[in-house]
Amino acid sequence: MLRYFITKRLVVYRDMMTNLAAAPSGVTNRRRGRNRQLVLDVLERTKRPMRAYELLELLREDGLRAPLQVYRALEQLIADGTVRKIESLSAFALCTQGENRAAFAICSVCGHARAFHDPALDRVLHRLAGKAGFTATAATVELSGLCERCAHE
Repeated sequence: MLRYFITKRLVVYRDMMTNLAAAPSGVTNRRRGRNRQLVLDVLERTKRPMRAYELLELLREDGLRAPLQVYRALEQLIADGTVRKIESLSAFALCTQGENRAAFAICSVCGHARAFHDPALDRVLHRLAGKAGFTATAATVELSGLCERCAHE
């Protein structure tokens, strides 16, 4: 009896996995795509780097309850090149250009972060990595200071 039960469960699991693999990704990934979009919307709306737990607090009303939901969405957005982690703040910021090298200007007063890309910076980083015998796959430069608005207040 136990052998029949285990065999039956394995067949059901195999069939379920086969169906998932054959279905379009939008159908099988609906929940994960929703969470990802919610996180992206908050980052676009706030226009500043946010920690994962800040995102979770803002998204509780939308049904996100566990930090893991936010971290998984952030992981996917980072893999897409849509979001970058700003290590000095332990926060995540929108990076719309999706390149492997980004620079952030971060205001130490209001927290506003602006991402920018410069081919000259890319060349310098590539040259420095080469001199060190290192092949960089990604780089993030963080500049800390005052944004234009805070500098004039």
